[in-house]
Amino acid sequence: MITGEALLGAGFIFLLRVVNYAISTIRTVAISRGQRVLSSGLAFIEAFLFAVVIASIVQDITSNWLHLFAYCLGAAAGGWVGMAIESRFITGYMSVSVVSSTQRGHDIAVALREGGFGVTETIGEGLQGPVTMVRSVVMKRDVQSLLKIIRTVDLEAFVAVEEARAIHRGWLKTRDTPRSRNADY
Repeated sequence: MITGEALLGAGFIFLLRVVNYAISTIRTVAISRGQRVLSSGLAFIEAFLFAVVIASIVQDITSNWLHLFAYCLGAAAGGWVGMAIESRFITGYMSVSVVSSTQRGHDIAVALREGGFGVTETIGEGLQGPVTMVRSVVMKRDVQSLLKIIRTVDLEAFVAVEEARAIHRGWLKTRDTPRSRNADY
């Protein structure tokens, strides 16, 4: 029989596990960006929460399946919450490189500029002759709209997207309008 006390305990475990996993996700982002102090502080909180939660689970793991279920469900929900926090509140930058035929590459650059993105064009030499390389650094949330523009111009373009750990100066699209960024990020 499930009592109110058992439900309260399971709810507490669930909530702590959600917070624990959300912190873990944010800590991972901090580590990848080289933010040592922040990641260390988050690691302390994460370890503390884990110890509190695991102590509640281990004492009666075989007889209290509700606590175990809350623990597992909290881990799943916490990962989702952490990713939602990361995408909403932590600004990430992506570096997008495109290689296309000379004319289509230029057309991609023009279309991206018209879409408000900063773009650098370079002429290069590929296996089958001249190519245009287009490079842009964008906010993570803008990657899909940038890729849509690229696909509209050239479905066959080679596109590589990678995280930019830090940027300094340049032209970034902010929401709906482009603006120059002249500070360190």
